[in-house]
Amino acid sequence: MSDVPALPPVNAPSAVGGIATDTSRLSNRANLEAAGKKFEAVFTGMMVKAMRSTHLAEDGLFASKGMNTFKEMQDTQVAQNMAAHAPLGIGKAMTEFLAKSQAGVEAGLAKSTTPAPAAADEGKTP
Repeated sequence: MSDVPALPPVNAPSAVGGIATDTSRLSNRANLEAAGKKFEAVFTGMMVKAMRSTHLAEDGLFASKGMNTFKEMQDTQVAQNMAAHAPLGIGKAMTEFLAKSQAGVEAGLAKSTTPAPAAADEGKTP
């Protein structure tokens, strides 16, 4: 037998196939738009990082870990500014998709929780 005590179960939000079903944070349009802007910045940052990794112009004289760190910081700032001032549109597309899917989920839940109308002629035989 083991001396390790059993852990109590954790009350986690229900998940379907590993995907959490708690969508309460999506109900606010401002939250969706903020998430879209952050996603846009992350996506743009990944794109800039991929462009930087091509090493088209090697700075042999000025290459150092410090310079690479400052280039990464600059790339992060450029990506955030690009997302804020000249977005590519992927964040907006994601926001619209989530808003539509959330509306569909809410409509489906409302439809499934609405009681079915009772038959008007119950108990009557033709």
